[in-house]
Amino acid sequence: MKNWPLWEVFIRSKNGLEHRHCGSLHASDATMALENARDVYTRRMEGVSIWVVPSSQITASNPDNNGETFEPAMDKAYRHPTFYVLPDELKHM
Repeated sequence: MKNWPLWEVFIRSKNGLEHRHCGSLHASDATMALENARDVYTRRMEGVSIWVVPSSQITASNPDNNGETFEPAMDKAYRHPTFYVLPDELKHM
């Protein structure tokens, strides 16, 4: 386990839902990371899909820059389609 890279684990609990981050683990490669994620995070049949991503490959925004990162989107109403009426049959939106 010495020097194995850290992997971030994302699980989709049901078809139609998004993948959610559920934790991290160390593994020597992607295959081992998938197997370990299955064993650790889906023991009770919680998921239908697993993603594993090397932590070193994730780039995140800086919370200190939230204003300049997210403010421009606020003036574009078309990016927030709250004025659409969705049918009741449409789930998970």
